[in-house]
Amino acid sequence: MTTASIEELFVHNREWAQQMERDRPGFFTGLMAQQKPRYMWIGCSDSRVPANQITGLEPGEVFVHRNVANVVVPSDLNALSTIQYAVDQLQVQHLMVVGHYGCGGVRAAMEDIRVGLADNWIRHVKDVRDKYASVLESLSPQWRLDALCELNVIEQVANVAHSTVVHDAWARGQDLTLHGWCYSLQNGLITNVEVTVPGAGGLDEVQRRAVEHVASRQRG
Repeated sequence: MTTASIEELFVHNREWAQQMERDRPGFFTGLMAQQKPRYMWIGCSDSRVPANQITGLEPGEVFVHRNVANVVVPSDLNALSTIQYAVDQLQVQHLMVVGHYGCGGVRAAMEDIRVGLADNWIRHVKDVRDKYASVLESLSPQWRLDALCELNVIEQVANVAHSTVVHDAWARGQDLTLHGWCYSLQNGLITNVEVTVPGAGGLDEVQRRAVEHVASRQRG
């Protein structure tokens, strides 16, 4: 990126800030006063998937964590620390794991594409691929990538549900529901992959039904 294009970002920033203050006086003062989002979004790092714009939420209304292929694993202290802050400190009520169709990380896992250091991270998505190999093999090739995107979301929701942070929140009766979604770059719409977990207990059954739903919908 050239120096000129970087300078343009500062110009756009000033124009945006001035426009916001004209349209909504006190907007930034209000943002400084508090951060009380009801939602946490765990999504892919893909720059085409902006959480606020997709959901129509204002700055400060959704707490966001992003990484390659929206993966949540027990060894990732970055993700777990972010989840703990959202759940314990911000008291979010809904935590959404959001994948997107055509995800490059999921494609790399599906097709064994080497991308470099991220191969070690994408290994987690390959584990999902291997776990659900029979489901994927039952689908037509054109649907397998979309299906793995959805299966990856389902598996990551389960990982969040198994985390000590979420276990502790549910144990003390905190209102917290987990959701699994997939976003389409083609039409801008979110698909609910039917892995909604409102509390402790019943996760295995929810996960089983969600996987069946993926398989039947992709075949349909």
